[in-house]
Amino acid sequence: MFKNYYDDTIGTRPVRPALTGVVEADVCVVGAGFAGMATALGLLERGVKSVVALDAERVGFGASGRNGGFVFGGYSLDCADLLAHLGEERARHIYALTRQAVDLIRKRIVRYGIECEAVEGGALMANWFDDPAILTSQQQLMREHFGVEWRGVDKQELSEKWVVSDRYHAGLLEPDAFHFHPLKYALGEAAAIESLGGRIFERSRVVSLDIREASTTVKTAEGEVVARHVVIAGGGYLAKLIPTLERAILPIATYVMVTEPLGDAVHRLIPSQAAIYDTRFAFDYYRKVNDTRILWGGRISIRDRSPEDIAVFLKQDMVKVFPSLANTRVDYAWGGMMSYARHKMPQIGRLPNGIWYGLGFGGHGVAPTTAAGELIAKAIGENEPIPKDFERYGLPRTFRPAGLLAAQATYSWFQLKDAWRER
Repeated sequence: MFKNYYDDTIGTRPVRPALTGVVEADVCVVGAGFAGMATALGLLERGVKSVVALDAERVGFGASGRNGGFVFGGYSLDCADLLAHLGEERARHIYALTRQAVDLIRKRIVRYGIECEAVEGGALMANWFDDPAILTSQQQLMREHFGVEWRGVDKQELSEKWVVSDRYHAGLLEPDAFHFHPLKYALGEAAAIESLGGRIFERSRVVSLDIREASTTVKTAEGEVVARHVVIAGGGYLAKLIPTLERAILPIATYVMVTEPLGDAVHRLIPSQAAIYDTRFAFDYYRKVNDTRILWGGRISIRDRSPEDIAVFLKQDMVKVFPSLANTRVDYAWGGMMSYARHKMPQIGRLPNGIWYGLGFGGHGVAPTTAAGELIAKAIGENEPIPKDFERYGLPRTFRPAGLLAAQATYSWFQLKDAWRER
């Protein structure tokens, strides 16, 4: 029976109580993942004294405790599309929010002493195709329109210093990126929240909201929170609470595995400390983790798969890149649900009934969730408006289940295009 590597390597985690009775708060955050924790922490850092967070499961249960651990700028929406939608000035500003979030994550790791295995190795985009224009156009786009310098890595340097695989032809390095143990970071955020006076209740699924003019009562099975402000940050696990939000997201599954310890072989295959992904639409992403293991992720689907199946198909993907690992054992495999919007941008804002929300971060969520938390915390704590650029994307309906089938068909079509381009 496969387990989640992150769950298995956090050591002893604190037991947090379920909500009982009536609690009053300035702000109640629903969802204790990256978006919810960043919002709560941002509020407390701004002097909002009474903050309560609720989770139906445990801190970091969803995508926040299951992802690849890459910390870098940008959104699930490509930067080229962001530029086309918003124009250079606005696109650069919105992109910069994620770079600021990367910096804030670093600062919080230091400020709160969060032990999360942070590795400063950059993020390397390795070119799967023998087409230099893919990298040069991306490098030019980032430099000219976003003020960011991604360093080119030729094939020789790539194989000598970064990653040793015949599959790749060159690379682009995003030097400001790093990677970490995401569940340890989420738990570190939770501890920081509690150190500042915030309260977190686990196993406290919200069953209803009673929205009044002056306050909202957030009800769970055994208790309730009466709060001036409520923030919904449920992501792919949001269900049957606010239809307007639930209809606007697609819960999409993604998959991760971790190998057995590889000893010195892992450093021969991956000499660098970079987090690595490739240039296909259906790309692999991977990195070295403790005990000389490789953490490997990829693929998306509209259905949750068994850990046994995940181990098989992700190992097949890994062996395409590193044939020498054909006999390697897989020790961990798991999946999880991300929330995507049709437009692939985060959904950050406030509903007409006064409820705040931050969700729809897709597969590129570590920095954007932190950016969302800061925007919502500033809006509540400092009356600073959320940028209207997020309103532009809004909450369009996804028309499930048809939207899920369309998403799967789109992904499969791009997989075919990747295969055709490779041939």
